[in-house]
Amino acid sequence: MTESNAIVNDKDLVVRLIHNDQEAFCELYARYKDRLLYFSMKFVKSREFAEDIYQDAFTLIWQSRQFLDPEKTFSSYLYTIVKNRILNILREIENYQKLKSYILANAIDYSDVTNQHVQTNELEIILDKALKKLTPRQRQIFEMSRNEQMTHKEIAEILGISVFTVQEHISIALKSIRQCLKEYPDYLAGLLLILICINM
Repeated sequence: MTESNAIVNDKDLVVRLIHNDQEAFCELYARYKDRLLYFSMKFVKSREFAEDIYQDAFTLIWQSRQFLDPEKTFSSYLYTIVKNRILNILREIENYQKLKSYILANAIDYSDVTNQHVQTNELEIILDKALKKLTPRQRQIFEMSRNEQMTHKEIAEILGISVFTVQEHISIALKSIRQCLKEYPDYLAGLLLILICINM
């Protein structure tokens, strides 16, 4: 198959996909799977993560199929989606490592604060206030990770979603919580130690 024929076939498949053709969807999924898994694994170093990225990319494509433009190159659109998801994962890994470094650097200070000023129940009250600003699904996933000490994979299997989707929900939840915690600078170190207990 020449490159030009591949482009024509992609266009035809996209047209069929727009009209809810599941066979066209499956054909596109199979056509790009190997090359995009290889592409993703160069960055995330995990086939499981790579497969989740790919599956979520095609979930988005199926959900937004009616907005696809057959005149645009499908492969470029797909690579853009996958690339953005890879960047999100790498960004969250970097942020998590920075958070752990902050916790370790402030561990002694936190101990002093705990002994002198902060009670566990006060921390939990503040955290609960932050959690109430999350969506029900974000809070559910966050609490499954933090309170029940479940891994991302375990949460994904129970809720019937992908590991990557679990990661995205926890990422959004953490951003929302950190924003809320800015209102309580005196409690920040203690609250961060509570947050760090979640399974990453």
